Amino acid sequence: MENSKKYISEEELKTHNKRDDIWISILGKVYNVSKWVDQHPGGELPLLYFAGQDVTDVFLAYHPISSTQYLNRFFNGYFLKDYKVSDTSKDYRKLLLEFQKMGLFNKKGHIVSISMFVIVMLFLVGVYGVLKSDCFWVHMVCGVLLGLSWIQIGWIGHDSSHYQALVTPMWNRVMHFVMVNCIAGVSISWWKRSHNAHHIACNSLEFDPDMQHMPFMAVSTKFFNSLTSHFYDKKLKFDSISRFFISRQHITFYPIFAFLRIFFYVQSFYLLLFKRKVPNRSKELVGLLVFWIWYSFLISCLPTWIERISFAVITLAVTGIQQFQFSLNHLSCEVYVDPPKGNDWLEKQVIGSLDISCSPWMDWFHGGLQFQIEHHLFPRMPRCNLRKIAPFVKDLCKKHDIPYKCASFWEANVMTYTTVRAAALAASDRSNLVPRNLVWETMTTH
Repeated sequence: MENSKKYISEEELKTHNKRDDIWISILGKVYNVSKWVDQHPGGELPLLYFAGQDVTDVFLAYHPISSTQYLNRFFNGYFLKDYKVSDTSKDYRKLLLEFQKMGLFNKKGHIVSISMFVIVMLFLVGVYGVLKSDCFWVHMVCGVLLGLSWIQIGWIGHDSSHYQALVTPMWNRVMHFVMVNCIAGVSISWWKRSHNAHHIACNSLEFDPDMQHMPFMAVSTKFFNSLTSHFYDKKLKFDSISRFFISRQHITFYPIFAFLRIFFYVQSFYLLLFKRKVPNRSKELVGLLVFWIWYSFLISCLPTWIERISFAVITLAVTGIQQFQFSLNHLSCEVYVDPPKGNDWLEKQVIGSLDISCSPWMDWFHGGLQFQIEHHLFPRMPRCNLRKIAPFVKDLCKKHDIPYKCASFWEANVMTYTTVRAAALAASDRSNLVPRNLVWETMTTH
């Protein structure tokens, strides 16, 4: 039977990397997933990014082991010639299997019910205070409470995008609609698409959207070569405009992230209105419309324009804390330009992430994602178990000489600011030539 098997080489597998011709290898077997790309629950990007590669580690990280039984319908009859597994991948898969046996992927604790209760209370108290009080400072406190509720929605929305947080998929979807769409005003489809791309291409300057903030910010001088974003399908031009902003980013970094949520709102509508295929498009648009109706009405209930603007600024700025937390986990870490590869996926996840050390009582503040390395290696793991598996992950990295980085919240701030400032100084160096933008130069030259 062994001699009757059909084999293809890695080089031949690599040729099947187009949208209408996607072959991947999992555990040595080759699958044609060309017709699955539009139905894939995780979106099209994971299949497009890893087309023509062995994706065993990536597949096992994002799918329960039991899901391998559904692969046979995509099997094209070929096996990968000279299929080998690195020692690092062997140990990673053993660890994953051990966590599966321990039930750590299923034990969610009470974090979901507690989070939902906190969200509802913060939201109701915030709205009640605006409607019933005439005090300026009460209104501002209510803005803080509303921002905090959005942060907690962000954490639970993140959790439920990686695994089934509630009892059934239907209730998961209901929670997404009510909390993420209607209360927080963000498209869950946009969030999943962007976040999945970030996970599978962690810190790739051309493929990870969380690294792409041009023209306002750049974390690496590699952006000065005008890289192409394969997520946004456009050129990230380093020109006079981007030089102006980037050379000042060590000053504007905190303000930009404080109001980054505005970008979320814009991108949510852009995806739902202009992208070719979005699941539940109409339902999400209704949810966003509900958000803007109640939020606009709430602000209109405030007596003066000063209070209205102050309230909006506070809600956005408080929520900006969460965006800044995300940035600490990656912006100071190693970056690369190439597309993600299946054969070093594990290593790229570790070196592109930074853990934040803190006491257990502060887990609520970080949403469990202070264990960013653990989360990236085991994205289906409920956050209440990430602290438990951290020692095992450290041992895995130590055994295979993979740098495992962990810093305090203050140290992570310093590391991130140092990275941002270094790129800003490089951008201000006029020896870094850029394409000329004559209109912009006229406006900014004195």
